Amino acid sequence: MNAHAGAVSRGRIAEVEPVIRPHIRHTPVTRVAGADFGLSIPEVIFKHEYMQRSGSFKARGAFTNLLCRDVPKAGVVAASGGNHGAAVALAAKATGHKAAIFVPEITSPAKTERIKSYGADLVIGGPRYTDALEASQHYAARTGAMPVHAFEQTETMLGQGTVGLEIEQDMPGIDTLLVAVGGGGLIGGIAAWFENRVKIVAVEPEGSPTLHMALAAGKPVDAPTDGIASDSLSPNAWAK
Repeated sequence: MNAHAGAVSRGRIAEVEPVIRPHIRHTPVTRVAGADFGLSIPEVIFKHEYMQRSGSFKARGAFTNLLCRDVPKAGVVAASGGNHGAAVALAAKATGHKAAIFVPEITSPAKTERIKSYGADLVIGGPRYTDALEASQHYAARTGAMPVHAFEQTETMLGQGTVGLEIEQDMPGIDTLLVAVGGGGLIGGIAAWFENRVKIVAVEPEGSPTLHMALAAGKPVDAPTDGIASDSLSPNAWAK
């Protein structure tokens, strides 16, 4: 994470939550009997972040960036495989700022259409995410637009940490959390909120073992990625 990662804390997450609350949804949970999954535990609880605005938890970090940082006249720029870009585009539209979203060629049509539906400038930045990220960095240097990183940004992690805040409000007795990992922004924010008070288990695809390899190496490393994604054919009504 960046040099300001130490600033991600339970206290700061509590501070940003009321700032972004008018713009995000407190997503629901569903309680299911553990036996339904062949487990001996009484129940499994699911947090439905796919019902968040823009279609994912990414809206939380995007709004935190747009509302808690000084956005220049040139607006914002982000690189994304899809979900982060849609979230930044939505946040920019809601706050009256220009947004340029750089995506790789493999981004699904459902996600590119969602990004464009929010009024952002969509740019195909190359075959891979790393290419799109590099192109977005050149754009930021050329225009003065504010970069909004998908995970390596304090405000992004603070926003994602509000998922943990809602989980504790709705499930105060929870003892174990399974959290999906990509870049690490979501699990980093949630871990900061809970401060070791619950067990947090990171879950990632075998084809994209980013955290697994970083932990094994003891530092951030480049990891191979495989195409693992699930997309709807068109933007969902609840993602508006």
